[in-house]
This record gives sequence, C-alpha cells and structure tokens, in this order.
Amino acid sequence: MGADIGEILPKREVRIEEISRKIVAVDAYNMLYQFLSTIRQPDGTPLRDSQGRITSHLSGIIYRVTKLLERGILPVFVFDGTPPALKAEVLQRRKERRDAERLKWEALREISPAEALKHAKASARVDEDVVNGAKRLLSFLGIPVVQAPSEGEAQAAFIVARGDAHFVASQDYDALLFGSPSLLRNLSVSALQKDSSLPLISLDETLKSLKISREQLVDIAILTGTDYNEGVKGIGPKTALKLVRKFGGIEKLLASGKIQTAGIENYNEVREIFLAPKVTSAYELKWHPPDEEKVLEFLCEEHDFSEERVAKALKRIRKGMVEADKGASSGDADEESRSGERGRSSSRKRKEEMLAKGQTTLSEWF
Repeated sequence: MGADIGEILPKREVRIEEISRKIVAVDAYNMLYQFLSTIRQPDGTPLRDSQGRITSHLSGIIYRVTKLLERGILPVFVFDGTPPALKAEVLQRRKERRDAERLKWEALREISPAEALKHAKASARVDEDVVNGAKRLLSFLGIPVVQAPSEGEAQAAFIVARGDAHFVASQDYDALLFGSPSLLRNLSVSALQKDSSLPLISLDETLKSLKISREQLVDIAILTGTDYNEGVKGIGPKTALKLVRKFGGIEKLLASGKIQTAGIENYNEVREIFLAPKVTSAYELKWHPPDEEKVLEFLCEEHDFSEERVAKALKRIRKGMVEADKGASSGDADEESRSGERGRSSSRKRKEEMLAKGQTTLSEWF
C-alpha cells in the first residue's frame, strides 16, 4: 500500500488534455491489482476462460491501453522485481489478509452476493501467471515493458527523473519518496474521458510548500509507517511533519526523547531503500503498431475473447497511435519553429520512417 502521507501533499487538478502527448510510466502491479479487484462478475468471480484461467487483467489492459492512446498518452508499464528483504513481513501480512478475504467471499457468495463482492475484491492476487500474461499482451500491443530489479515504483521514478517519461502513474505515494518529479493518481477509465481531470503531485512543489527536503519527506513517511517499517504509534502525517520541521530529522527527534525507537528501529535501512533504490538504466522505450495476429491468437484462441470485440479494440489502438503521432509532431512545433520549415519537414520525415519500421523512442515522439 505504500506510505500513507497523502493528506499533507499539495495536489492540483490537471485536465486530461494537459497530459496528452506525454509519456506515463505506469506502476504495473498497482494497475493489475485494480483490474483484478474491479473486473468481476456480480458474485465476485473474476473473468475466466474455458480452462479456468483468470482473464480480468487482460480485459483491463487492452481497454486501458486503448483509452490511453486515444487520449494521446503513451504508456510504459513497469513491473516489480525482487522486493527488499524488509518488505517480507508486509507481504506475508497481505497474503494472510487476502486468504482471509477469500474465505469470507466463498462463505457469502451464495448467501449475500453484494457482501461477498466486497470480500472478493479484497482477495485479488497478482501471481506469476497474471504477470506473464500481462507482459505478453503488452508486447503484442506494441507497448514497452520495463522489468525493475526491485521496486517497480522506484524504477518508474528513475525513468521520469532521467527525462525518459513525464509522470509516474500510481495510486501509492512512494514514487515521490523514490524521487519521481511528478506523480499522477486516479488514472482510471473515468479520468480518461473528455473534460475530466485528475490529481497531479509535483515533488518540487511539495518540498517548497512544506518547506522540507526530500530526505525529510522520507523521514516523515518512516515516522508514519511504510512498507518496510511500522512507524511510530500515534503519529500521523501532520504530526510527523511538525516534528521533522522542528527537529530536522529522526536522529535529533530521537535524541530529544519525544519518541521511542519502536516502529522505526530500521530507519537508516528504510532511508537507503528510498534514497538509493535498486534501479536499472538497461531499458528501452519503443512503441510500435500492435501485432494483430498475435493479439488475436493470444486473446481469442488462447483465452476465448470475442474476436469481434478484440478487432474493434485493435482498430481503436491503431487510430490512437496515429493520433499520438500527430500530437507528437505538434508538440515539437515550438522547438522546430526556431529551425525553420526545413527542420519541421526533416523531423516529420524521421518520425514517419521510425513509425513505419515499428520503432520510436522518446526523442522521436517529443
């Protein structure tokens, strides 16, 4: 779930048009959990194919990718790797909680479907089959996938910090602690409708507004609790902010005797995870038109999707990629105006050639 520091973070609403022609690094596991939780039948049963394999996440991916591209947004999906050792306890608790919710769902599904649905959503689990299926579908759709060595949000933050993408998209706030310059939340289907807006959090604006450093923001998260430590009992984000402002950081706060070490014994290790996370620069962001034959084979032949519906989605995806390319060209207008008409023609020609080859990178799109 990440650090619960949202109430102290300044947010501003941005219209969906403002993030058009932008690249978004999506926290893949976060989004997969959304799909597995929400795309279910009335009794809580996830969508499945004829062999009993869950397909809710595949439905979510193809529809979400379609909507993103139609809005001129280019996604890259970033997947978690091996979690830090400090996260083991949290992951075990989550597993136990999901198992308990599943038992409640199974007990109530025949008696009270509405109540059972709540527990079914809370029992959602992202396993290896879900991840592998998601990666295959994304690759067939022409969407880049990045495998993080450890935390996906850390890798997504790194991609944005390097200038290879514009925003991290996640429901958690950890991307800011990992150093992402900006974070988009609530990137749902409803948010992708025309005339809608969604919250954007800027790390720089946050630090200036709160009058703290990123290191102090990390200390605030540690005091309130993260995926790697419990936090100090009774201290929420507002209190933690006041204490960090007054004492400067956890060391001086502990020295003052205002708090005990319970819940933050490992604060130095947690700091290290956020301030020096394991990431990789060995990734490549390239988008290409979908491989329609492979998409149809994977979804329709392997997983029993409607060929008519998939074909319609592919048509929208192709159109969306064309529109994104047009938007990318217009996004270069200010820069190219300084080079004259010759520069504009050269840039457009280069983009057309790259798209025809099925390859494009950030520098070609923007």
